[in-house]
Amino acid sequence: MNRTLLSLALGLAAAPTMTHAADASCTVWQRELSFARSVEQHDAAAFASHIEADAVFAANTPRPQRGKEAVLAHWRGLIDGKDMRLAWYPTQVVTGGIEDVAYSSGRWLMEAVDPTAKPHYIAGHFATVWHRGKDGVWRVLFDGGDEGTATDDAGASAFRKARQATCPAGS
Repeated sequence: MNRTLLSLALGLAAAPTMTHAADASCTVWQRELSFARSVEQHDAAAFASHIEADAVFAANTPRPQRGKEAVLAHWRGLIDGKDMRLAWYPTQVVTGGIEDVAYSSGRWLMEAVDPTAKPHYIAGHFATVWHRGKDGVWRVLFDGGDEGTATDDAGASAFRKARQATCPAGS
């Protein structure tokens, strides 16, 4: 009888942990979309609210931007959107191990504002490490991605069609 109760108790204890991990993944999924929306809407304050004070962007390159102010300075042109428009979305979010750390990855698309620019579109992949602060808010700690490759109208259209606005089950 005691083994049955212990097994039942352990089984019930595991369920909230799995639910918590799924909830955290979906929260980060939505946070990633919010982060992307801040750039699409040219909202520098919203963009800044997604970044950890000690963040490192272009973390996979020889010249990363270190610290929130350096990131904001480097991204100013992309946020303004005068020459290039940047869009991205997650395709995966993983949580686990440490409760306040999450990993997201996905696709990005950069579009030249000048319709005659060559290439007009560049598409690639990103990876982001998120940290949940003591205030419960998820912010970017590390961000990086590839250099992307030129794509055409069909590639840009496929990028847009593949975007999921809601967190998929099991993400």
